[in-house]
Amino acid sequence: MIEEQRIAPHDSPSAESKGERLRMLTSASFDQVVLRGEGPIVVEFMSYGCAHCRAIEPILQRVAAMVEGKEQVFQVNVAVDEGLAQDFAIAGTPTLVMFLNGQEAGRVEGAPPNVSSVLRSITQPFERK
Repeated sequence: MIEEQRIAPHDSPSAESKGERLRMLTSASFDQVVLRGEGPIVVEFMSYGCAHCRAIEPILQRVAAMVEGKEQVFQVNVAVDEGLAQDFAIAGTPTLVMFLNGQEAGRVEGAPPNVSSVLRSITQPFERK
C-alpha cells in the first residue's frame, strides 16, 4: 500500500478542500512512488522549520496545478525522513529533485522566487529527455 498524505500549509487546516496538489511521501512510500514511478516526478525535500520552504510552498502549489497531468509533485519532510535526505545528498532545504522513470534528471537547491522560475526549474530537465 502506498503511504502518502495530502499536506496543507500550517495556517490552513482546510487546505485540501482548496485543491492542494502536493502530497507528502515517506521513506515507506518513496521507493514505490518515485524510484519505481513512471514519467516525470518532482520531489521537494523540505522542512516545516525552514522559512524558505514555507515561502515556496504556495508557489509550488500553483506550479503543481499547472503541470498536473504531465508531472507529479511530492514533498519529503527531511526532519522526519532524514535517511532519504542523506540518500539523495540533500545539503539544504528546499531542494527540488526531478526524477524521470526513477532516475534523477535534475535538481535545484534553494528557493526560486516566483512561479515562472519554479516552473522552468521543474520542467526543463524533462524537455531534453
